[in-house]
Amino acid sequence: MVDFHQNGNIATLHNLRTRTLEDLTHELEVIAPSRKISLVLPCLYSELETDAMPNILSELTKVNYLHRIIIGLDRADEEQFRKAREFFKPLGDRHIVIWNDSPRMKELEARLESIGLAPSENGKGKNVWTSIGYLLGCQDSSVMAIHDCDIVTYTNELLARLVYPVANPAFPYQVAKGFYARIGADKLNGRVTRLLVSPLLIALKRVIGDRDYIDYLRSFRYPLSGEFAMRTNILPDLRIPSDWGLEIGVLSEAWRNLAPKAVCQVEIADSYDHKHQEVSPDDTEAGLNRMSADICKAMFRKLAADGTVFTPNTFRTLKATYYRSALDLLEAYHADAVMNGLHVDRHSEEASIELFAESIMRAGQVFLDNPNETPFIPSWNRVHAADPDFMLNMLDAVAADEVEYS
Repeated sequence: MVDFHQNGNIATLHNLRTRTLEDLTHELEVIAPSRKISLVLPCLYSELETDAMPNILSELTKVNYLHRIIIGLDRADEEQFRKAREFFKPLGDRHIVIWNDSPRMKELEARLESIGLAPSENGKGKNVWTSIGYLLGCQDSSVMAIHDCDIVTYTNELLARLVYPVANPAFPYQVAKGFYARIGADKLNGRVTRLLVSPLLIALKRVIGDRDYIDYLRSFRYPLSGEFAMRTNILPDLRIPSDWGLEIGVLSEAWRNLAPKAVCQVEIADSYDHKHQEVSPDDTEAGLNRMSADICKAMFRKLAADGTVFTPNTFRTLKATYYRSALDLLEAYHADAVMNGLHVDRHSEEASIELFAESIMRAGQVFLDNPNETPFIPSWNRVHAADPDFMLNMLDAVAADEVEYS
């Protein structure tokens, strides 16, 4: 993806293939002692049993500029927690595994529930939020990076390129969002970005008019990537969605809290492949069916917060406009794929567009029917204000789990 195009809204940092990984890594190692860099890995125990995670672990053992690696472990029992601790041992004493399902962590969660500040549902959002709270409790990092744990094509160059824009003290960026080409062995991937987010943003602009927020989201080449880095000073006020809207939600928070010049996107890989979600057309609470509705709701909430008025007629018009926009984009993706010797299944892609169109209507109805919904996990500033000892108690709980189950 060699080019130098800038969209004018946020900075795009390309990989022009003119600097070696060794040189980039060396500079990060020079920066790291004065600007400590931590990595958060939100992880399911099942991901340790895939081909992706052992390779990620191997690549991370080559990285010397990381101060701390925080692994948030979900869906694990006691025996699996012990196995996970053994699995991550090659990372040395700079890593910690947070067993989110431990009795101590559940006790802390109940404490938050008693004051109305607990996350409303389990999942990646809650995992990331907990890991951020742990990092803030440590009070010793300047930069935090997050990436997924199912990346089949992972190399440590991905991490180096992701953290560099916010680690470099001469750069103004507070948030860096990773992007890449979603190309499989012989086909285009990235269905939700290609067939939902991009045409939905086009449709929103046509239906509700120009919005700076819409132009901002359209500036990102891959807004749903799970890879981003940020300076830790913005973390205490970050409000994280508790559902599948995490990635859009983080970008929306950056929009709310920062000037566009403080946000950039950075090319972190030539290609990228990871675990693919099932479409789940018959189950609105699973797979891409659930994900698409949550992403739509995240956008609708942000636009409403900025003053946009939504009605049932708005959503009906939006659905029709989206459908036409998505089919037009599908033509472009098909031509692009053919020219590059890749495959696009027109039937399944059109079926996905039809499902996403229904997701837009479903998300709109949920938005209209639940005006009092609070979809965000409370910020850590609010948790600290309500319970000043909570973060330190969490650090103690994680340390106690590590000792007891060693």
